[in-house]
Amino acid sequence: MRVIALRTLRAYWEQHPDVRPALEAWYHDVKRGSWQTPMDIKGVCRNVSFVGNNQVVFNIKGNDYRIVVAIQYQHSIVYIRFVGSHREYDQIDAATI
Repeated sequence: MRVIALRTLRAYWEQHPDVRPALEAWYHDVKRGSWQTPMDIKGVCRNVSFVGNNQVVFNIKGNDYRIVVAIQYQHSIVYIRFVGSHREYDQIDAATI
């Protein structure tokens, strides 16, 4: 999969260094993926939620952080829409971000 944009992750882990290893691991796992359907994701990532409109929420670092992405399966592209703490996530609507 192609991840757009790594700089979003970098900007977040520069402000929150404790999550850097988890975000790097997530990024590398996604890059190696070849997801064609939501079930492909579920087969690899157990801590994931599907919120509609091809939006997917990943729990990071024991559910302390969340990443919301939009996926274009036909083009193998993952767009990062949100990276934040669980508390920050609770203040957004993941389906429409």
